[in-house]
Amino acid sequence: MTKKYYSYDECVLDCKSLLAPIKEYNPDAIVSIARGGLLIGQLLSYGMNQRELYSINCVHYDDTTKLDSFKISNIPDLSSFKKIVLVDDIVDSGETMVEILKIVTKKYPQCEIKIASIFYKNSALIMPDFKVKEAKEWIDFFWEIDINR
Repeated sequence: MTKKYYSYDECVLDCKSLLAPIKEYNPDAIVSIARGGLLIGQLLSYGMNQRELYSINCVHYDDTTKLDSFKISNIPDLSSFKKIVLVDDIVDSGETMVEILKIVTKKYPQCEIKIASIFYKNSALIMPDFKVKEAKEWIDFFWEIDINR
């Protein structure tokens, strides 16, 4: 399997390219999917001057191994919002995003929810509304790699 190292500088540039369409959507809140979406959500929140930044925890991988189940927790209170952007680093199979959407939509039916992701795969079950790059190889994100060097 070929791998691509994804650097901080590249991440900042990609987040900047997500800003304009997300600003046009004008969400009431950003919800990052932990862990991969946390830094991206933070960068977008600063770029939009949006203080309504939350996170949801979802475990579906153990390192590079996909697990058979989902553990979704830490669902924020979104009851006062109408427009939400769910943010993750990659929509790979799309299974994680589909499960999170089911839970959030059921709990907060008043919310219009859009998805933002730096990377996506064309074969995913769901396509992000805001995206930057198609993932054609395994992505080694700097936050996974550099901290352990």
